[in-house]
Amino acid sequence: MNREQISRLAHADHPIQAPIDDDSVRRLLARGLPRGNERVLDLGCGGGEWLMRALAMHPQLHAEGVDLSEDALAQARQTALRLDVQERLVLHHQEAEGFSSPHTFDLVLSVGATHAFGGLLPTLAAARKHLAPGGCVLIGEGFWDREPSREAVEMLGEFTDLATTVDRVIADGWTPVHGHVSSRSELDDYEWACWGSLASWALDHPDHPDSSQILETATIRRSEWLRVYRDTWGFVCLVLRQTSG
Repeated sequence: MNREQISRLAHADHPIQAPIDDDSVRRLLARGLPRGNERVLDLGCGGGEWLMRALAMHPQLHAEGVDLSEDALAQARQTALRLDVQERLVLHHQEAEGFSSPHTFDLVLSVGATHAFGGLLPTLAAARKHLAPGGCVLIGEGFWDREPSREAVEMLGEFTDLATTVDRVIADGWTPVHGHVSSRSELDDYEWACWGSLASWALDHPDHPDSSQILETATIRRSEWLRVYRDTWGFVCLVLRQTSG
């Protein structure tokens, strides 16, 4: 079973693939979509859960999503059909970094997908190219809540603390107009949902050839979270408007 399939199993009970609860998602979208008739772009949309919620909230909204995973986009199409929003949704199977469009967007999303662009500031640079005048970017990024161990950095990559993260965004020509820092409950619920989903699937499919691998993956990841970076890593979502440029 490949990494993409494992990720899909892990997020079965938490389709927002980030440590954010439903109320927080709703509030973030409300701040980014004040009119309700905007055009929205998600760079790295996965299964399109952010777009589906935005489309369901606002009947006059139009959305586009970009992702490399055909399986994830197929899932997004199925969800759109179920919600009857498919006429207002366009999906692109390609690298988000190389995406271009003849029109601009009022809200550009990239939550938990900055790795696809090489980091936070390159992601904002990519979003800026697609942004309509007066529009917003909604970006989600990890940060170190306290000094990380070398092991934590090796597992999760290079982040800064929250204050430095915000300073970098402001220095890059953006003004935060809203922010949400994931609570301890959101972080824990997300991790337990993901690895619990994997463990449950493995236990429910003992004869599947990948069952042992999936259960081992769930056990290792849960141990990493609890022992290595649970009290070190955080997640922030920022709604940004351009200060300059």
